[in-house]
Amino acid sequence: MPAMPAKPFIALFGAFVAVFAAALWWFQTRAYYETLSGDGHVIVQGQQLPVQAFEGIDAPTSPLKLRACFRLADGAAPDALAIFPAAQDATPLVAPAWFDCFDAAALSSALEAGPVRAVLAEGNAPYGFDRIVALSPEGRGWMWRQLNRCGEAAFSGDPLPEGCPPQPED
Repeated sequence: MPAMPAKPFIALFGAFVAVFAAALWWFQTRAYYETLSGDGHVIVQGQQLPVQAFEGIDAPTSPLKLRACFRLADGAAPDALAIFPAAQDATPLVAPAWFDCFDAAALSSALEAGPVRAVLAEGNAPYGFDRIVALSPEGRGWMWRQLNRCGEAAFSGDPLPEGCPPQPED
């Protein structure tokens, strides 16, 4: 059996690596995300908050992939979240680079500094994850999910902390 010449082999191998790298990048950054359409409101603890210019993404592969940006609808009070207690440890996770309305670093800084306020919009939805909504005084808003203390314990195999609902059966 004759040996394959080196140059065609290297060219074929290089093409394979390029296609594999492109596919890997696509699956890691874009493939599983779905665009969410806004229907004019965001629900916070059962109450509808009127919004406009809603942009959102989510993926069925992980509850942590939810990210959304919006503006309060005309006439909605910028302090619309004031009636709800502040979310404890609200920490937005980094969004894909192509979803540029959600800047987790800037949002985290604004949460720390105080002009942006975050509240628990819905707890344990799905189990172990909280949906957080944050608003700026100018009426800009953001939404994401983060792992809660019940989820941390359940997914690590530790006993559930006091006050956690029972873990659902699979």
